[in-house]
Amino acid sequence: MIIEDLQIATEIIPLKTPFKTALRTVNEIENIVVKVILTDGIVGIGAAAPTYVITGDSRESIEAALLGPIRQNLIGKNILQFNEVLQIVQQCCVNNTSAKAAADIALHNAYCNVLGISVSNYLGGTKQLKTCMTIGVDTIEKMQQDAKTAVTQGYTILKVKVGDNPALDIERIDAILAAIPAHIVLRLDANQGWTPKEAISIIQQFEQKQYPIEFIEQPVKAADWEGLKYVRNHVITPIMADESMFSVQDAIKLIEGNYIDLVNIKLMKCGGIAEAMKIASLAEAKGIRCMIGSMMESSISVAAAAQVAAAHPNIHYFDLDAPLWLSTEPTHLKYVGQLVEIC
Repeated sequence: MIIEDLQIATEIIPLKTPFKTALRTVNEIENIVVKVILTDGIVGIGAAAPTYVITGDSRESIEAALLGPIRQNLIGKNILQFNEVLQIVQQCCVNNTSAKAAADIALHNAYCNVLGISVSNYLGGTKQLKTCMTIGVDTIEKMQQDAKTAVTQGYTILKVKVGDNPALDIERIDAILAAIPAHIVLRLDANQGWTPKEAISIIQQFEQKQYPIEFIEQPVKAADWEGLKYVRNHVITPIMADESMFSVQDAIKLIEGNYIDLVNIKLMKCGGIAEAMKIASLAEAKGIRCMIGSMMESSISVAAAAQVAAAHPNIHYFDLDAPLWLSTEPTHLKYVGQLVEIC
């Protein structure tokens, strides 16, 4: 069961409609598909998508890491020494978390193909997954209409992007809540768009209105951990770290330092399935709940995130709608309203 080769292929996938956040507008994704090939012909598949403004990874850097140090250090290794092989991926180069995630996903897929089981069964769980639907940053009227459409499609949890214009954010949420049923829950994601004082002012106004907001995701700049803590300490609504947390080490510091209430795990940030499971377990030990999310990615890598979510008992929130934004049909996931099934 020797790793014989690692190959990649890159494809451009247009979106059905532009995806807008406080950080960027996405019209298409570059999907880098990885194949790990074993000597007996068994293949494992993974994927990654670059996100310059979050991971710093580009198509070129992901391809270089995969075909360079990751490939060089994996070829000739026995996949049955699975934990050692996964460690090689994490240690063969620094950063490059998207490339590491793609390789990690492919290795999990290949190893489970050897064992004749699914990755979900290997990880140890198949709980039901219910995704939120994202409402991108836009005009008030467009966001209100998108929210109404999502509700008619059966979504009961909406993740609303804010932060590009703090002066408009309260009006946006006012308009959305005026247009949807009272049982719909909102999650707000500022994508680093607010200052700490803006965040506190805006969140406290939502709290005074008793709006059904489950949590606020990444209200301030990723590097502003003290600002994150300042916001957390001055509002009641739970605060979730996203761009502030990449690694297990980040999670330890954020949790032990009481900077946040919740964490958002993404495979492209942490480096794959194995690292995601470590973060979820660490957070569980500290009483911090987790969400699994993704960048704008294909169903290959989002399915891997779903497998982690289905298996780990400390992942309570699911943001798995990215493949629904793409012009191609999902191939590794099936969406039935807000329910997500792993194929």
